[in-house]
Parts: sequence; C-alpha cells; structure tokens
Amino acid sequence: MRTRWGTLGSGLLVASLVLVLAGCSRGGSGAASPASSEADASSPPTCPRSWQADWQRLANRIRTPVFCPSWLPNPLNGRFHGSPFNSRAVDRDGSYLISYAWVDTSGGGVNEVHVILRGYPGRTRIPSCDDTLTVAGKTVHKTIPCFADPKGKKGFGATAVTMYTANQGADLWHVLYAWRYRGSLYTVSEHVVAPYTYTQVVANLDRMMRGLELIRPTT
Repeated sequence: MRTRWGTLGSGLLVASLVLVLAGCSRGGSGAASPASSEADASSPPTCPRSWQADWQRLANRIRTPVFCPSWLPNPLNGRFHGSPFNSRAVDRDGSYLISYAWVDTSGGGVNEVHVILRGYPGRTRIPSCDDTLTVAGKTVHKTIPCFADPKGKKGFGATAVTMYTANQGADLWHVLYAWRYRGSLYTVSEHVVAPYTYTQVVANLDRMMRGLELIRPTT
C-alpha cells in the first residue's frame, strides 16, 4: 500500500487529465475565481446535500469516518460523478483518494484547479512513495516520504494540521495539509497552478479545512 498510492494516484490522474484536455473546455474561457462552488464560507460546516450521499457511502464502505468538504474552490464540486470529478480509489485496507480536477485551455494557456482528499484508516504515519532514478543506465529504487518539507502547523478548531510543500504521486506540485483524527491520517491538497497563486491556494486550503464536516459510518 505505501508505495502503490503514488503510482495509483498519479496514473489515474494522468489518464483522467488527458481526457479532460482532449475533450473538455467546458469550464469556460475565463480563469476560475475563488468563489464557493456550492456552500457559502459564512455558513456552518455542512456537507452539501447533493454531495453527502457519496461521502456517506464512502464512510460506510471503509467503516471509518471521512471528512466531507462544505466548500471547494470554483469550479469544483464534491460529488463522486460527472465533471469535475476526476477519480476515486479505495485500497483493500480502506485507504482512499478522492480527486477533483478542472482544466481549461480555451484562452490559449492552461488553467487548472485540482484538489485531492485522502484518508488512511488506522494509520497515522506518513506513507512512503517509490522514487525511481536512472543514472548512467542504472535504475535505482528507493522509498521516500509521500509528504515532505513541512512548513509549520495551523489550528482549525480542535484540529492541528501540518502543511507540506514537497509531495509525491498525485500530490506532486501541491500544497498539502495533513492531520490526524482518532488514529487515522487525513489530507487535503491543491495544485499550485494558474488561475490560483500560491497564496490563493493556501487560502483555499484554509477555507476547506474550516468547512470540513465529519461523516461517520452508519452501517
């Protein structure tokens, strides 16, 4: 599991983004603005009704609480189907990756909004990723932390998150927040790329953290 997440997540992401770039300029001609896609930032953290069923099914499947966002950066939404839903991967141990990606090339450049949410039930350690290097024709495999270069901690209510800026696999080039809840590790990350600057991505992650609702399994 530790080394598969980087390969599995990035493989699903690349395949999905190829499809998006090939056939989807449906996001419009302008850059996304940092507006709410469904829930207002001033409202209590509540998983929107149109998203909640998918997150509830995920919690029931892995028999572990999950964190549903009440807000995602425009133009994303938190459903598990249709654009801009990108991929869902659940491993045998219940670890999951939920990816949302929107790409627009209609303005001559590339604008992308990409958010990933992960959970590792029953595990609090940072997972390991495979770092394969080929030097002078020789391939060397080694494992490295999937999340690295911590930039300090932040508090969101009772939740303390660590911000990581050197991440692997599907979280490559993302800023990532990681936190622990009752013996499990959770993360949310966003790609630093136009139309959002680094500062805006950090602000988006702060807002996502403030808007998370804990969804407990019901079965």
